[in-house]
Amino acid sequence: MNTIEELVLEKKMEQQDQLTIRIANESHLRYVHTILDTIEAAAKVRGTGIAKRSPEYVELKMKEGKAIIALMGEEFAGFCYIESWGNKQFVANSGLIVVEKFRQHGLAKKIKQHAFSLARAMFPQAKVFGLTSGAAVMKINTELGYAPVTFAQLTDDEAFWRGCQGCINYDILTRTDRKYCICTAMLFDPEKQKDKKEIKTIIKELKQQLK
Repeated sequence: MNTIEELVLEKKMEQQDQLTIRIANESHLRYVHTILDTIEAAAKVRGTGIAKRSPEYVELKMKEGKAIIALMGEEFAGFCYIESWGNKQFVANSGLIVVEKFRQHGLAKKIKQHAFSLARAMFPQAKVFGLTSGAAVMKINTELGYAPVTFAQLTDDEAFWRGCQGCINYDILTRTDRKYCICTAMLFDPEKQKDKKEIKTIIKELKQQLK
């Protein structure tokens, strides 16, 4: 049986009037440590690896307009950021997280849609890729048009792969000469896949925020 608190939350999520998903900016810097703590806690619960990021790195993503944040009123609910690699030929969505009490309401999918759309808006010619060990994220990626690929089809930018050093599974990546790891590599190639109507609408909205 749901608690009163859970029922109230469900009602809020259904109403959606208090939920905002937008491009993060300097006004959201106060959420940085909460974001990092939430990501670390989720990784421990799953028992999976995660590439650690510093507060300064997440702050930079916000200042550059390369992050998506979800808020329920003023309360932090979820986050994701993007980064370009290989002379802007590739873009990755990383750090997707949803606060535990806001899960099971489709919020992760909405945040992922916005992060993907932000990548498509800022880098329309780039291939969008991701590394994930989560089945839910794989499902969302598939719905967006991503396809599983080998690691060799991702960027060869050494700066990207150095970001994996903070992951507990990094030794697997190095032992296999960067051919395999716990994560699955997924790729969206704009030359082969087309954006869905819903994504085109979000891209249009985000371009207005970028102005």
